Amino acid sequence: MSKLRFDVVSLFPEAFKNFFNHGLIKKAFEEKIASIHIHNPRDHAIDNYRKVDDEPYGGGAGMVLKPEPYFSVFDQIPKLNKKRILLMTPQGRKISQSDFSRWSKEDQLILICGSYEGFDERIRSLADEEISIGDFVLTGGEIPAITVINGVVRLLPGTLGSPESLEDESHNEFLLEHPQYTRPSEFKGMKVPDVLLSGNHKLIKEWRQKQREIRTQSRRPDLFELWKLDQLSFDKRSSLLKTEVSLRIGNGYDMHRLVPGRPLILGGVKLNHPEGLGLDGHSDADVLTHAIMDAILGALSLGDIGKYFPPDDPKWKNADSLILLEQVMELIEKKGWQIQNIDSVIVAERPKLKPYIDLMKEKISKKIGVDIDDVGVKATTNEKLGAEGREEGICCHAVVLMKRNENK
Repeated sequence: MSKLRFDVVSLFPEAFKNFFNHGLIKKAFEEKIASIHIHNPRDHAIDNYRKVDDEPYGGGAGMVLKPEPYFSVFDQIPKLNKKRILLMTPQGRKISQSDFSRWSKEDQLILICGSYEGFDERIRSLADEEISIGDFVLTGGEIPAITVINGVVRLLPGTLGSPESLEDESHNEFLLEHPQYTRPSEFKGMKVPDVLLSGNHKLIKEWRQKQREIRTQSRRPDLFELWKLDQLSFDKRSSLLKTEVSLRIGNGYDMHRLVPGRPLILGGVKLNHPEGLGLDGHSDADVLTHAIMDAILGALSLGDIGKYFPPDDPKWKNADSLILLEQVMELIEKKGWQIQNIDSVIVAERPKLKPYIDLMKEKISKKIGVDIDDVGVKATTNEKLGAEGREEGICCHAVVLMKRNENK
């Protein structure tokens, strides 16, 4: 039994006849390292004209491949347990050498080739992966399928005489292959590098590695950058990525008791409680603003609001919490950070907060320098449970996402 079975669904089976009758690929099929089976959807057409395409719904140019022949031919293909189903389409992900390596470990690859204007969208549901060989459009999927078969078969054990020949190939480990030379040692004034004639295997290995790096940097700088990153230790790689993606998340919470004779202020907005209650605290006891400040400071590991505005400091007696928020913003801006967005939820039985939420968002957004849509304020009750449900107090939870200021 072959080590890898290829099943190709194609309207043009003859396209595959000559490609695999030469060289190492022919040898691999003859020695049953791999096998190939071509299936024509036209043999499964449901009308007398063996029609496999039709005009697209909604109008438009070209013809679209019908789903019935493709599902029918797919259903009759024997399926092995370890398989991948690949759809050839210019809309697919562009493949690389690593894909060939991954697919070479399967027992079966089913390749579905398109043609004409494209597939009926439902045909896509058959595939595990949609793949492309480049950012261009061909007349059909046969050439991409041939490319996949060739790239995979040559990696199968037994196809190449020397497995070592695969180790230094282009695109392995992100580097292109080094220059190769053979006899004569000089041709039309062009000489083979002396190091290759030296017999010093250590120097030859070093030269080849250096040439791979030089060639990759010159011809494929994108691969060279990936190779450089791959050479870093895990810690250095993590550190590099950390500097490139600088985000912090903070979580804040605050709660104050409801008492008579105090104002009820949330998000800088003064509200009226049906029982005339307000929040008790050293400042104005604005739990929404306090929770947001707590989240901001926490995101940068700067402690809590009590560290900066002590409850026993007369300076902050009945202070406007939005003024305190301004000072917190000055602190984080000096450290090179800014707010991305905030989300919060106030837990209170009464009063109804919905009429005031937009005004709260407006006041907070102005103080922290973001759009009003970047400030989330929600309100909920506690279903008469706990201190909030008994109207002993009001609490607020807040979450903030911060990013490093690139202008700093």
